[in-house]
Amino acid sequence: MDTLTHWLLSGPPWAAYRAQVDLLNLPAADPQVAAARVAMLADPKVQALVAGLANWPGVPLNSHKSAGHPLHQLVFLADLGLTRADPGVAPFCERVLSQPSVQGPFPVLMNIPAHFGGSGKDELAWALCDAPLLLYALACFGYAEHPAVQKAAEHLAGLGRANGWPCAVSPELGRFRGPGSKGDPCPYANLVMLKALAQIPGCREHPAVQPGLEAALALWTERRERHPYMFFMGDDFCKLKAPLVWYDILHVLDVLSRFPAAQSDPRLQELAARVRAKADAEGRFTPESIWTAWKDWDFGQKKQPSPWLTLIAERALRRMA
Repeated sequence: MDTLTHWLLSGPPWAAYRAQVDLLNLPAADPQVAAARVAMLADPKVQALVAGLANWPGVPLNSHKSAGHPLHQLVFLADLGLTRADPGVAPFCERVLSQPSVQGPFPVLMNIPAHFGGSGKDELAWALCDAPLLLYALACFGYAEHPAVQKAAEHLAGLGRANGWPCAVSPELGRFRGPGSKGDPCPYANLVMLKALAQIPGCREHPAVQPGLEAALALWTERRERHPYMFFMGDDFCKLKAPLVWYDILHVLDVLSRFPAAQSDPRLQELAARVRAKADAEGRFTPESIWTAWKDWDFGQKKQPSPWLTLIAERALRRMA
């Protein structure tokens, strides 16, 4: 076992558990893995997240960058490896599954002001920058084969175009659209669509995936000239940050590295090298930016290496090797 992995195993339970599963490839039945998982599920921070989702959909999603919103808490629990068999998970999953839109995607509670094209009222609706995250989480929790999940995946994947996924919303949101050309792909929607489809068996081969990958890689190459929907890939984009909430370098690397077709692409290799260069002498990564909603976690500070951030980066870099 290398020194870095040993350090991760001695870190917080969520990092130790994922290190055993993702880096050491140990099976769930391994006693060490089982013990690490029990410790993770018993952690007060994890338990608080699960308990907080009991009243899903919770508060309206006023900004997709609201890192502390229940939507992002749900996705983080999925990233940790919780499943519907764990205490408290199935109830809020069943609530999500019981409220699909007419089109298929699962909505969140939103309030889009009238001057942005919405109704100005709290209502269940979906956009292509949130519906894929619910799809991803449900698949991680063990509902990938559920008919409602399959229907949602089919509809969302079908929105892909020759240049990736655009900005798209449910009828309830009226004229709402992000600030950009209608013909452009939305970098974030494109990213989370790839994230969702990578998690659902059979969807990695969907015809929309390859254009989505090409769109994401082209945005990196042309980052100085193209900024669709006001998404930039400058200094802030390149800062390491967790959890994976928005459009940044580690989120892009984590998602694209899941696709074998992208792993050897020189553009993704260049992006990976940018991340690799940020490691310290021991291979550890320190957050360069934080979400204040997560300030009590190991990745919610910028003074010392974070086991969870290191786990995400190391896992993606190993896929690229």
